[in-house]
Amino acid sequence: MATTTVSARDKTFDNPVYQAYRILHIGFTAAPLLFGLDKFLNLMVDWTQYLAPFVANIIPATTFMLIVGVVEIVAGLLVFFKPRIGAYVVAAWLLAIIVNLVLTGYFDIALRDFGLFLGALALARLSETFAT
Repeated sequence: MATTTVSARDKTFDNPVYQAYRILHIGFTAAPLLFGLDKFLNLMVDWTQYLAPFVANIIPATTFMLIVGVVEIVAGLLVFFKPRIGAYVVAAWLLAIIVNLVLTGYFDIALRDFGLFLGALALARLSETFAT
């Protein structure tokens, strides 16, 4: 993949494309970190309710969600430090979540996560230009 060279002037908040990049960069750093931490705290929701039953038959749901929490925290940190790679990792992770939600029957949440998936792909593409 070729990387577009941009001037320092293009990396200012006067540039709407750079603004979009920064919004997505911050958002896709914060969201996985917060959701990952909440897998340990369960302050927002009981995350185990969203796990497909066949997965819970293989590994206890609580244990699985703790693993998910670690993965999400790592993904958020990867987006922060290496957005060109991290954005694709988050996009792939969101696809896995979408499949799980569809198998569980949470179609409305799967659709919302599809929107997040598209945002992660947009961040990945913008990172080709703006990530240093």
